[in-house]
Amino acid sequence: MKRIISVFAFALLAASVLAAQSTFTASDMLGLKRPADTQLSPDGRTIAYTVGTVDKIANRTVTQIWTIGIDGSRPRQITSGNSSSSGPRWSPDGKKLAFNSGGQIWTMDADGGDKDQVTRISTGASGPVWSRDGQWIAFASEVYPECKDDACNKAEDERVAGSKVQAKVTERLLFKHWNEWRDRKRTHVFVVSARGGAARDMTPGDFDSPPYGASSGVDYTFSPDGSSIVYLKNPDKVEATSTNSDIYISPIGGGNPKNITAGMNGYDASPTFTPDGKYMIFRSQPRASFEADRWRIMRYNPASGEIVELTRGFDQQVSEMTVTADSKTIYFTAGERGREPIFSVPVEPDFRLRIVTHVRKVLDGVYATSPHISRDGSTLVFAGTSLTSPNEVMKATTGGTGLTALTSINTAALAPFGLRKAEELEWRGGMNAKVHGFIVKPANFDPAKKYPLMVLIHGGPQGAWNDAWSTRWNPQVWANQGYVVFAPNPRGSTGYGQKFVDEISGDWGGKVTVDLMNGVAEVIKLPYIDKNRIGAAGASYGGYMVDWLLGHNNDPRFKFKAFLSHAGVYNLESMATSTEEIWFVKWEFQGMPWENPAQYNRWSPHKFAKNFATPTLVTAGELDYRVPVDQSLQLYTTLQLRGVESKLVVFPDEGHWILKPQNSQFWHDQVFGWFNKYLKP
Repeated sequence: MKRIISVFAFALLAASVLAAQSTFTASDMLGLKRPADTQLSPDGRTIAYTVGTVDKIANRTVTQIWTIGIDGSRPRQITSGNSSSSGPRWSPDGKKLAFNSGGQIWTMDADGGDKDQVTRISTGASGPVWSRDGQWIAFASEVYPECKDDACNKAEDERVAGSKVQAKVTERLLFKHWNEWRDRKRTHVFVVSARGGAARDMTPGDFDSPPYGASSGVDYTFSPDGSSIVYLKNPDKVEATSTNSDIYISPIGGGNPKNITAGMNGYDASPTFTPDGKYMIFRSQPRASFEADRWRIMRYNPASGEIVELTRGFDQQVSEMTVTADSKTIYFTAGERGREPIFSVPVEPDFRLRIVTHVRKVLDGVYATSPHISRDGSTLVFAGTSLTSPNEVMKATTGGTGLTALTSINTAALAPFGLRKAEELEWRGGMNAKVHGFIVKPANFDPAKKYPLMVLIHGGPQGAWNDAWSTRWNPQVWANQGYVVFAPNPRGSTGYGQKFVDEISGDWGGKVTVDLMNGVAEVIKLPYIDKNRIGAAGASYGGYMVDWLLGHNNDPRFKFKAFLSHAGVYNLESMATSTEEIWFVKWEFQGMPWENPAQYNRWSPHKFAKNFATPTLVTAGELDYRVPVDQSLQLYTTLQLRGVESKLVVFPDEGHWILKPQNSQFWHDQVFGWFNKYLKP
């Protein structure tokens, strides 16, 4: 009998442990693998990709490179060790992969053998790009612009590191960016032999290539014949007030660079040549100083100098693109209603046809990144994600059929949690516009119960909640704390046409507030929502909106009971000259505070501090140069002086985002502890 009781007790314990494990937590999220950066081999048979693994003890993520057959066979890890390996790029003949490891560029065989270090530059190397003949590799490195060789850079780094004086001195704007101080060094493009040797600086001078701002990362390439390097540069004097990134082409052997996009005052990026060398394809934004303008696909003809837009009449923003081997078709991704479908457009459209656009949607219902096309033009390969799963390597036909996941990297780890797919909702917002968003429910959702509502407000403000996985703000983690999560995409959100994006500029607390509040009012009509237990959380612009709602928590339909403001914009006047990208401020508020004070007075949350009364958690990173930490400190001080229940959490080693695994865990614990206090019975 005693043994039967002990066995029964053990079974109960096991069941309780299993039940406890079935609740998806921040710790579970951090334990998942992080696949990314799919790269299809030239022969279309093999896909290289990266997988990041969180090391909680070391407080970092280590990334390694894997390969898999396009039929899903032979998944294989081909790099290892304590250092990360990333950025795999196939050589033109498909026999080698160039990649980053230990701050340098390496090459290896396609099976991971015969690893060779290509660069030995003291300032580090990243972002390898092959020339078409496979003889050269371009890469980026951060150097002192006054230095003519690596010995100079190394000596200056050693002098700075060894000096007792660590003062930072600058004589230009954009001397800091996101979480790094950029008072002296510049990013330059270098070229090195694929067999190794001395590297040459191809973009010497006191400028960054690529420039800061809307850069897509590796924005340089070789000309088809390998004689020139193509790169980005901002020609304007004050970079902090300009998004004018132009595309230049410069002879590798020496000579004057040519500005290909002179006169185009928006951001130009992602240059790539068609395989036949006839055209250069690139992305471009039409309006100067507007970082959220519509990204278009442009075609440049080197023979004539003609530049034309290929995506005329297409009202979404192009993200990533790839060109078919026959040089006839471009496949690209673009945000649309919280997803990232794959589209196509001809390289040579017949503009005589009286049609709105030549763009065709190829694959719908997916959130795709890193798209590639097989050599025969029949198969698309990409990384696909959703709100229930991190990236997996996927493929589909160019006819939009045969969608298949080639990997199942996190399937087993996620299976016990039973995460629910996001549900979509549409309502009417400001000016009677249609507004769209997502609802995420706990895995153990019971429609007969009443749940507290958590409203998550995205940043940007030109951004969106997508049906895609996130390791920073993950709606599934929030929902499985026992909340129904509402993730609205109000005015300013991308994926709903450029007019919808534009309508938040100069109107930060206007139509967007109506969009949000009407959305919440719609959600609380659902029978399983407890309208007396509503919280809201946001970061960056989302933090701004929380700060704004603090002073405007007076909607007669409902009241927020608790807030979280992470890195929120609080005082527009002080923010204007303490942030780094001044073009953003000037565009969004139609001038600086002394040029248009009415805008700042109207929309700054700190002007409404007398109304603050809702319990608020304030979090921030001290290394945040986008929304400097003083914004959060001002808010917290005001809350305390007003006698409002409040708490401040500041991370001295984080920037705009809380990225280190242990910090992320701590942040989530603080956040959920705060909301559980006010929203749980």
